[in-house]
Amino acid sequence: MMSSRTCLYLTGVRRRSRFSLTPFRVRAMARTYASRAMDTLKTRTAGVGPMLVVCLDLEGVLMPEVWEEFADRTGIPELRRTTRDEPDYDKLMQYRLDILDDNDFTIDDITDVIGRMEPLDGAVEFLDHLRSKWQVIILSDTFSQFAGPLMDKLGRPALLCHTLEIDEDSRRIEGWTIRIDDQKRRTVEALRGLNYNVIAAGDSYNDTSMLSMANAGILLNPPSNVIDEFPQFPVTSDYAGLLAAIEAAASDMGE
Repeated sequence: MMSSRTCLYLTGVRRRSRFSLTPFRVRAMARTYASRAMDTLKTRTAGVGPMLVVCLDLEGVLMPEVWEEFADRTGIPELRRTTRDEPDYDKLMQYRLDILDDNDFTIDDITDVIGRMEPLDGAVEFLDHLRSKWQVIILSDTFSQFAGPLMDKLGRPALLCHTLEIDEDSRRIEGWTIRIDDQKRRTVEALRGLNYNVIAAGDSYNDTSMLSMANAGILLNPPSNVIDEFPQFPVTSDYAGLLAAIEAAASDMGE
């Protein structure tokens, strides 16, 4: 049991504390603690530079072209047309949907073909190696309805893509909704705005804007017309060459 003297002492301490913590003193203490916290943060992060993110296209880089596969399975060569041939994506998609309508194809016909597709030879090992060292994001103009089986076979990397509009009764593809205009370039731009270094790799026209926005852009097996139009990008022909180019670019960035 505490003595009356002890109780008076403790009571006095409490009273003095309440008396001393005026609004002015509280603000002063808050400024002091905030200043100390900022000094600690600056010390801990001194010398820490941007981290690296590798952005890859999907079709033609890690997986076969979905529309080319579907064209081969259906015997309709017109569907082999891709962004390698037509850089205007809206024009290309409308062209594809017109052919699907003319031939009474549904989303289920396409996903059946996609379910039997496999990654390009060496793609899984290449992607696993990259992911063991850096963050990897797949930036694709494919659609969420196509992507599920493809991502399962690649180990579920992060993917940003678009969405198809499907009539649930007829299962016909009625249209598409893009994530955002020029989403590949704008994603890279946003990453750089967050103080990340970005290396981007792709194979066709619709990749060139993100390659231009990245700290380093690399082409993998592009068609000759893309090589001729964009000579500023190094060209690789296999995963070994692409990996070497990515690692060299990362080394130049100090990553």
